[in-house]
Amino acid sequence: MSAPKIKPVETSTPAYWDEARKHLIKKDRVMKRLIPQFGEACLQSRGDPFSTLARSIVGQQISVKAAQTVWDRFAGLPQEMKPGNVLKLKVDDMRAAGLSARKVEYLVDLALHFDAGSVHVESWASMDDEAIIAELIAIRGIGRWTAEMFLIFHLLRPNVLPLDDVGLINGISRNYFSGEAVSRSDAREVAAAWAPYRTVATWYIWRSLDPEPVEY
Repeated sequence: MSAPKIKPVETSTPAYWDEARKHLIKKDRVMKRLIPQFGEACLQSRGDPFSTLARSIVGQQISVKAAQTVWDRFAGLPQEMKPGNVLKLKVDDMRAAGLSARKVEYLVDLALHFDAGSVHVESWASMDDEAIIAELIAIRGIGRWTAEMFLIFHLLRPNVLPLDDVGLINGISRNYFSGEAVSRSDAREVAAAWAPYRTVATWYIWRSLDPEPVEY
């Protein structure tokens, strides 16, 4: 059996990043303090949509380290990480890679949606955020938070506000409310000043909690 094909990972950065930084520094006192602390670091997109979503499913409810181990095993099963190839895998082999029965079901459902054209990847560039979220949450194992992470980290959408994200809520509490508990309504009010670059502000809030950038 030949070894799996490993493609070099391509990365891209948002064209709007510099403009967003200037806007946020001008509009928000916390951003004025945070943004200069992280130099030229910025959000990056990598991989293809299917692999990105598959990886998010693999990583659900387990540690980052465990998720990487399971992903490496799973990614070595198909010749190439494509929907049609995943659909040909044996369930026993997927389970042996460390996947739960439920995650196997989720990954198969993801592959079926991509293989059948139920997700309109080619049209996403012209679709608004909520329309893409609606397509993604129709797939088993993908909820709104995962869809929003995909909009941020893969599609690089500039104005996503993931109110279900614990890190965002904790970061707003720490940076804007001296550590006091924050409601979704409070967070939404703070983020009003961030528009139309709420993704960028969210990224800097995450960095204020953990200087190492998260990648999906």
